[in-house]
Amino acid sequence: MSVTDICVFGDSIGKGVVLQPETSHYKIIKMNLEELLRRKDINIKNYSMFGCTVSKGLSIIKRHTNELMGYKTVFLEWGGNDCDFEWSEIADNPEKEHIAKTPLAEFGALYKEAIDEIRSNGGNPTILTLPPLEPNRYFNWVSRGINKDNILKWLGNVDMIYRWQEMYNIEAMLLAAKMAVPIIDIRSAFLKCNNYRDFLCLDGIHPNKDGHELIYRTIAKQCQKQ
Repeated sequence: MSVTDICVFGDSIGKGVVLQPETSHYKIIKMNLEELLRRKDINIKNYSMFGCTVSKGLSIIKRHTNELMGYKTVFLEWGGNDCDFEWSEIADNPEKEHIAKTPLAEFGALYKEAIDEIRSNGGNPTILTLPPLEPNRYFNWVSRGINKDNILKWLGNVDMIYRWQEMYNIEAMLLAAKMAVPIIDIRSAFLKCNNYRDFLCLDGIHPNKDGHELIYRTIAKQCQKQ
């Protein structure tokens, strides 16, 4: 039986990080991928890392260009950290202008560069969309111990957190369409559920164990169609 080699460049979601509600610490969960993907002939090399932005991801890709031709698919999953802000700075100075860790235009440009880098080295990229976040949970999580009122003053309303993250997801999808890169729509898989919040951790952004299982099932279902 031939083995299908797959590579992943992403952030903590790609890594399989979940928040433990008992300790409020993060850990990497172990998943039975053979069962979830319903295949025993897949070998996954995962270069995802906690806190990774598209800029950091691109630098990791450049360190592994000699490997890319050997993978059937190179999955890309970024955006959740790129769209984030330095919330303590906002809490201290809500009147100032604050810029995301990766501004949207820069996010798109760097994502394109990553795709070009993979293709120029014989790899086949596939973009994973972002799971939706739960804005109220996320707001409460990032504002722990700092001035919530100031953060809310700067945001305008809590739902802005959801809309802002969604713009990065749209940017990735538009880029995929423009560059003819296959997409696996993780986001819709969550939003189709009656309560997608049941698949997210207390921090409102990391999928929990059920959420990660949903991600893998979605990947498996779409890959079977290809």
